[in-house]
Amino acid sequence: MSNEPVLTVEALHASIAGQQVVEDVSFSVPPTGITALLGRNGVGKTSTLRAILGLISRTGAITLAGERIDGMRTHRIVQRGLGYVPEDREVFSKLTVAENLTLAVRQKSPRYELVDSLFPDLVARRSQAAGTLSGGQQQMVSLARALLNDNTILLVDEPTKGLAPKLVADVTVALEEASHLVPILLVEQNLEVVKKLAGGAIVLSGGRVVHTGVATEILADEALTHRLLGVGSATGGAAI
Repeated sequence: MSNEPVLTVEALHASIAGQQVVEDVSFSVPPTGITALLGRNGVGKTSTLRAILGLISRTGAITLAGERIDGMRTHRIVQRGLGYVPEDREVFSKLTVAENLTLAVRQKSPRYELVDSLFPDLVARRSQAAGTLSGGQQQMVSLARALLNDNTILLVDEPTKGLAPKLVADVTVALEEASHLVPILLVEQNLEVVKKLAGGAIVLSGGRVVHTGVATEILADEALTHRLLGVGSATGGAAI
Protein backbone atom coordinates (compact mmCIF):
# COMPACT_ATOMS: atom_id res chain seq x y z
CA MET A 1 0.00 0.00 0.00
CA SER A 2 1.23 3.49 -0.85
CA ASN A 3 2.16 5.84 1.98
CA GLU A 4 0.93 8.82 -0.02
CA PRO A 5 -1.89 10.78 1.64
CA VAL A 6 -5.35 9.64 0.61
CA LEU A 7 -6.65 13.21 0.92
CA THR A 8 -4.75 16.48 0.59
CA VAL A 9 -6.25 19.91 1.20
CA GLU A 10 -4.28 23.00 0.20
CA ALA A 11 -5.16 26.65 0.77
CA LEU A 12 -8.82 25.85 1.29
CA HIS A 13 -11.11 28.86 1.73
CA ALA A 14 -14.87 28.47 2.12
CA SER A 15 -17.83 30.73 2.75
CA ILE A 16 -21.51 30.44 3.56
CA ALA A 17 -23.84 33.23 2.41
CA GLY A 18 -20.81 35.40 1.81
CA GLN A 19 -19.33 34.86 5.27
CA GLN A 20 -15.86 33.31 5.42
CA VAL A 21 -15.93 30.12 7.52
CA VAL A 22 -12.70 28.41 6.44
CA GLU A 23 -9.52 30.43 5.87
CA ASP A 24 -6.43 29.04 4.18
CA VAL A 25 -6.68 25.51 5.58
CA SER A 26 -4.06 22.96 4.50
CA PHE A 27 -3.60 19.40 5.75
CA SER A 28 -3.27 15.81 4.59
CA VAL A 29 -4.85 12.55 5.71
CA PRO A 30 -2.82 9.31 5.70
CA PRO A 31 -4.08 6.26 3.78
CA THR A 32 -4.84 4.24 6.92
CA GLY A 33 -6.43 4.70 10.31
CA ILE A 34 -8.41 7.58 11.80
CA THR A 35 -7.35 11.21 11.74
CA ALA A 36 -9.20 13.59 14.07
CA LEU A 37 -10.20 17.12 13.07
CA LEU A 38 -10.45 18.98 16.38
CA GLY A 39 -11.25 22.45 17.66
CA ARG A 40 -13.66 24.42 19.78
CA ASN A 41 -17.26 24.79 18.69
CA GLY A 42 -17.74 27.08 15.73
CA VAL A 43 -14.15 27.05 14.44
CA GLY A 44 -14.99 25.54 11.04
CA LYS A 45 -14.71 21.76 11.44
CA THR A 46 -18.05 20.90 9.83
CA SER A 47 -17.57 23.63 7.24
CA THR A 48 -14.22 22.08 6.29
CA LEU A 49 -15.86 18.71 5.66
CA ARG A 50 -18.67 20.30 3.69
CA ALA A 51 -16.18 22.32 1.65
CA ILE A 52 -14.22 19.18 0.76
CA LEU A 53 -17.47 17.70 -0.54
CA GLY A 54 -18.35 20.84 -2.47
CA LEU A 55 -21.49 21.43 -0.42
CA ILE A 56 -20.50 25.05 0.23
CA SER A 57 -18.64 27.60 -1.87
CA ARG A 58 -14.89 27.05 -1.72
CA THR A 59 -11.56 27.66 -3.40
CA GLY A 60 -8.29 25.80 -3.07
CA ALA A 61 -6.85 22.46 -4.14
CA ILE A 62 -8.35 19.18 -2.92
CA THR A 63 -6.78 15.92 -4.04
CA LEU A 64 -8.37 12.52 -3.43
CA ALA A 65 -6.15 9.49 -4.08
CA GLY A 66 -4.03 11.52 -6.49
CA GLU A 67 -6.94 13.11 -8.37
CA ARG A 68 -7.98 16.75 -8.09
CA ILE A 69 -11.64 16.91 -7.04
CA ASP A 70 -12.09 20.59 -6.18
CA GLY A 71 -13.56 21.30 -9.62
CA MET A 72 -16.13 18.49 -9.37
CA ARG A 73 -19.74 18.57 -8.25
CA THR A 74 -20.63 16.75 -5.04
CA HIS A 75 -22.16 13.67 -6.68
CA ARG A 76 -19.02 13.17 -8.77
CA ILE A 77 -16.86 13.44 -5.66
CA VAL A 78 -19.00 10.81 -3.92
CA GLN A 79 -18.68 8.56 -6.96
CA ARG A 80 -14.90 8.82 -6.59
CA GLY A 81 -15.23 7.14 -3.19
CA LEU A 82 -15.61 9.94 -0.68
CA GLY A 83 -18.18 8.80 1.89
CA TYR A 84 -19.87 11.25 4.25
CA VAL A 85 -21.64 10.75 7.57
CA PRO A 86 -23.18 14.15 8.44
CA GLU A 87 -23.56 15.55 11.93
CA ASP A 88 -27.37 15.60 11.78
CA ARG A 89 -27.59 12.03 10.36
CA GLU A 90 -30.03 13.04 7.57
CA VAL A 91 -31.94 9.77 7.44
CA PHE A 92 -35.10 9.62 5.34
CA SER A 93 -37.53 9.50 8.23
CA LYS A 94 -40.57 8.15 6.34
CA LEU A 95 -38.60 5.37 4.67
CA THR A 96 -37.72 2.10 6.36
CA VAL A 97 -34.22 1.22 7.47
CA ALA A 98 -33.93 -1.15 4.51
CA GLU A 99 -35.03 1.56 2.07
CA ASN A 100 -32.53 4.03 3.55
CA LEU A 101 -29.78 1.50 2.99
CA THR A 102 -30.91 0.63 -0.53
CA LEU A 103 -30.85 4.28 -1.58
CA ALA A 104 -27.22 4.53 -0.51
CA VAL A 105 -25.99 1.61 -2.61
CA ARG A 106 -23.74 2.57 -5.50
CA GLN A 107 -22.01 -0.74 -6.30
CA LYS A 108 -23.05 -4.21 -7.47
CA SER A 109 -22.13 -5.99 -4.24
CA PRO A 110 -23.03 -3.86 -1.22
CA ARG A 111 -21.36 -4.90 2.02
CA TYR A 112 -24.52 -5.95 3.86
CA GLU A 113 -22.69 -8.64 5.83
CA LEU A 114 -20.31 -6.04 7.23
CA VAL A 115 -23.16 -3.67 8.11
CA ASP A 116 -25.17 -6.46 9.75
CA SER A 117 -22.18 -7.52 11.84
CA LEU A 118 -21.44 -3.97 12.98
CA PHE A 119 -25.05 -2.97 13.61
CA PRO A 120 -27.02 -6.09 14.60
CA ASP A 121 -29.72 -3.91 16.14
CA LEU A 122 -30.65 -2.70 12.67
CA VAL A 123 -31.19 -6.22 11.31
CA ALA A 124 -34.40 -6.65 13.31
CA ARG A 125 -35.50 -3.12 12.39
CA ARG A 126 -35.14 -3.32 8.63
CA SER A 127 -38.88 -2.76 8.11
CA GLN A 128 -39.15 0.03 10.70
CA ALA A 129 -39.48 3.66 9.61
CA ALA A 130 -36.17 5.42 10.24
CA GLY A 131 -37.95 8.38 11.79
CA THR A 132 -39.22 6.19 14.63
CA LEU A 133 -35.72 5.05 15.64
CA SER A 134 -33.81 6.50 18.57
CA GLY A 135 -31.07 9.02 17.88
CA GLY A 136 -28.43 6.36 18.37
CA GLN A 137 -30.16 3.97 15.99
CA GLN A 138 -30.45 6.72 13.38
CA GLN A 139 -26.72 7.32 13.74
CA MET A 140 -26.17 3.63 13.06
CA VAL A 141 -28.25 3.92 9.88
CA SER A 142 -26.18 6.91 8.78
CA LEU A 143 -22.93 5.04 9.35
CA ALA A 144 -24.30 1.89 7.73
CA ARG A 145 -25.23 3.78 4.57
CA ALA A 146 -21.64 4.93 4.16
CA LEU A 147 -20.13 1.53 4.95
CA LEU A 148 -22.24 -0.33 2.41
CA ASN A 149 -19.92 0.94 -0.32
CA ASP A 150 -16.21 0.64 -0.97
CA ASN A 151 -14.94 4.11 -0.13
CA THR A 152 -11.56 5.75 -0.57
CA ILE A 153 -12.09 7.75 2.63
CA LEU A 154 -14.92 8.49 5.06
CA LEU A 155 -15.66 11.94 6.46
CA VAL A 156 -17.53 11.41 9.74
CA ASP A 157 -18.97 14.41 11.58
CA GLU A 158 -19.62 14.13 15.35
CA PRO A 159 -21.01 10.55 15.34
CA THR A 160 -21.42 10.32 19.14
CA LYS A 161 -23.05 13.71 19.68
CA GLY A 162 -26.05 13.43 22.00
CA LEU A 163 -25.76 9.67 22.45
CA ALA A 164 -26.02 7.71 25.69
CA PRO A 165 -22.75 6.13 26.92
CA LYS A 166 -23.70 2.63 25.74
CA LEU A 167 -24.39 3.90 22.22
CA VAL A 168 -21.19 5.95 22.27
CA ALA A 169 -19.33 2.72 22.98
CA ASP A 170 -21.17 0.91 20.16
CA VAL A 171 -20.41 3.65 17.64
CA THR A 172 -16.77 3.75 18.76
CA VAL A 173 -16.41 0.02 18.14
CA ALA A 174 -18.06 0.37 14.71
CA LEU A 175 -15.70 3.19 13.72
CA GLU A 176 -12.68 1.24 14.90
CA GLU A 177 -13.74 -1.76 12.82
CA ALA A 178 -14.47 0.44 9.81
CA SER A 179 -11.04 2.07 10.06
CA HIS A 180 -9.43 -1.28 9.27
CA LEU A 181 -11.11 -1.09 5.86
CA VAL A 182 -11.05 2.62 5.01
CA PRO A 183 -9.24 5.72 6.32
CA ILE A 184 -11.45 8.12 8.27
CA LEU A 185 -11.34 11.87 8.85
CA LEU A 186 -13.28 12.26 12.09
CA VAL A 187 -14.81 15.33 13.72
CA GLU A 188 -15.56 14.31 17.30
CA GLN A 189 -16.28 16.28 20.47
CA ASN A 190 -15.75 13.42 22.93
CA LEU A 191 -12.02 13.39 23.67
CA GLU A 192 -12.10 9.91 25.19
CA VAL A 193 -13.36 8.62 21.83
CA VAL A 194 -10.61 10.57 20.05
CA LYS A 195 -7.97 9.12 22.38
CA LYS A 196 -9.18 5.59 21.65
CA LEU A 197 -9.54 5.93 17.89
CA ALA A 198 -7.32 8.60 16.38
CA GLY A 199 -3.72 8.38 15.28
CA GLY A 200 -3.11 11.90 14.03
CA ALA A 201 -4.96 15.10 14.84
CA ILE A 202 -5.49 18.41 13.07
CA VAL A 203 -6.62 21.32 15.24
CA LEU A 204 -8.57 24.27 13.83
CA SER A 205 -9.10 27.69 15.34
CA GLY A 206 -10.82 30.58 13.64
CA GLY A 207 -11.14 28.64 10.42
CA ARG A 208 -7.39 27.91 10.26
CA VAL A 209 -5.12 24.98 11.12
CA VAL A 210 -3.20 25.92 14.28
CA HIS A 211 -1.66 22.57 15.27
CA THR A 212 -1.07 19.07 13.94
CA GLY A 213 0.43 16.05 15.65
CA VAL A 214 -0.19 12.70 17.30
CA ALA A 215 -3.66 12.76 18.85
CA THR A 216 -2.72 11.10 22.13
CA GLU A 217 0.28 13.39 22.60
CA ILE A 218 -1.86 16.50 22.08
CA LEU A 219 -4.50 15.26 24.51
CA ALA A 220 -1.90 14.21 27.09
CA ASP A 221 -0.61 17.79 27.27
CA GLU A 222 -3.08 19.52 29.56
CA ALA A 223 -1.83 23.03 28.86
CA LEU A 224 -1.91 22.47 25.11
CA THR A 225 -5.35 20.85 25.26
CA HIS A 226 -6.68 23.78 27.27
CA ARG A 227 -5.18 26.33 24.89
CA LEU A 228 -6.31 24.63 21.69
CA LEU A 229 -9.57 23.02 22.73
CA GLY A 230 -10.71 24.97 25.76
CA VAL A 231 -10.85 22.01 28.17
CA GLY A 232 -8.71 21.33 31.20
CA SER A 233 -7.86 17.73 30.41
CA ALA A 234 -8.79 14.83 28.18
CA THR A 235 -10.23 12.78 31.01
CA GLY A 236 -13.73 11.98 32.09
CA GLY A 237 -15.23 12.04 28.61
CA ALA A 238 -14.40 15.70 28.06
CA ALA A 239 -16.02 17.23 25.05
CA ILE A 240 -15.08 20.05 22.74
